[in-house]
Amino acid sequence: MSTGPGADSAPGHIPTTTRAAERAPGKNSMFSSLKIRNYRLFATGQVVSNTGTWMQRIAQDWLVLSLTGSASAVGITIALQFLPMLLFGLYGGVLADRLPKRPLLLCTQTAMGLTGIALAVLTLAGHVQVWHVYLAAFLLGLVTVVDNPARQTFVSEMVGKDQVANAVSLNSANFQSARLVGPALAGVLITAVGSGWAFLLNGLSFAAPIAGLLMMRAHELHRVEVQPRAKGQLREGLRYVAGRPELIWPIVLVGFIGTFGFNFPIWLSAFVSHVFHGDAGTYGLFNTLIAAGSLAGALLAARRGHSRLRLLVAAAVLFSVLVLVTAFAPGFWLFAALLVPIGVFGLTVNVTANSSVQMATDPEMRGRVMALFMMVFTGGTPIGAPLVGWITDTYGARIGMAAGGAVSLVAAVTIGIVLSRVGNLRLSVNRHGVTFVPTGRSQLVAAA
Repeated sequence: MSTGPGADSAPGHIPTTTRAAERAPGKNSMFSSLKIRNYRLFATGQVVSNTGTWMQRIAQDWLVLSLTGSASAVGITIALQFLPMLLFGLYGGVLADRLPKRPLLLCTQTAMGLTGIALAVLTLAGHVQVWHVYLAAFLLGLVTVVDNPARQTFVSEMVGKDQVANAVSLNSANFQSARLVGPALAGVLITAVGSGWAFLLNGLSFAAPIAGLLMMRAHELHRVEVQPRAKGQLREGLRYVAGRPELIWPIVLVGFIGTFGFNFPIWLSAFVSHVFHGDAGTYGLFNTLIAAGSLAGALLAARRGHSRLRLLVAAAVLFSVLVLVTAFAPGFWLFAALLVPIGVFGLTVNVTANSSVQMATDPEMRGRVMALFMMVFTGGTPIGAPLVGWITDTYGARIGMAAGGAVSLVAAVTIGIVLSRVGNLRLSVNRHGVTFVPTGRSQLVAAA
């Protein structure tokens, strides 16, 4: 059996994810993972591809809204893109554990690029219909079922276990940096020449990560032994997570936040159309502001270099409260300004949960565990997006956004209470702020 974070832990034991950082202060700088050549190639390719991905997301949402005039239709598009993850996500994790990651990623990145090019051809030819967008979103989702766990677990093979938390944070910073540029470019392109060019540029952008994967030095990878095909591997992964509270509760929390709290394409398009009466440029601005906050959150996470459950719960509570407050912001600029801290705390939830789960998982199980993580985080969207879209269409943008924030807040507070009881912690208010402190011997103290 391979060793790694959590490999020597019995079920229910929480490994101390900060131990290495505590032994070697200053070892992990904010950009320490970029010193590794293979990861630099990966990150460079991803920032190009991610920029194209954000261009397509904005163009896709705006195209559906233009074709139908319905926030529910935007919700359906998002749901179809994430439905395959809900249905087949665990099987994608099994494949990620069975197959070499680099060749697998070459296949998935190529397929994703072809999807964007196909949608571009239809749009530029003037034949695009809303069902074409639905189909493209669903096909992209099918590829993502395998691409997501493979890409998530490939990080540890590039950088090694000591740099996993930093690399996960930099991946998020990379994604959010692209989010700053992508929506702005999409807004300009949609206004000037239409959505088709955004789809085309997205398809072509996948050449960058493909080139990066091909240029990597295979002998410098921290290889994880692939798992042979065997019966019961999916059930084995589920049992593994069920026996570890340090895995199951972060996954449950991000499930609620992902399903009900991350429906910004629906809410922002509705606010632009029905509250502030803006255009594609306004929609791009809102997405850029969230991205700016998310980038700041990712860089702060990279600088911390560790993940704790109490940070996850606190960030989830603050994120949910901000969504609720923003829903009722009376003016355009106050609404816009509040999107920045929403991005900060939303990204903190994502990165903290992702890195803590990866670091607490044995390498040979990481594909299945991260597939479950992504299935819960994004797979709930087919349930949440149509529901939130219906509430938004029926009761208005403000009520729709407030409903998502309220559900997320109840989940964050409830899971915070559960974790405090499981970990035998109590709430303490002192000159350092509000924190959880142990009341006795506890397995969760190290992770809390």
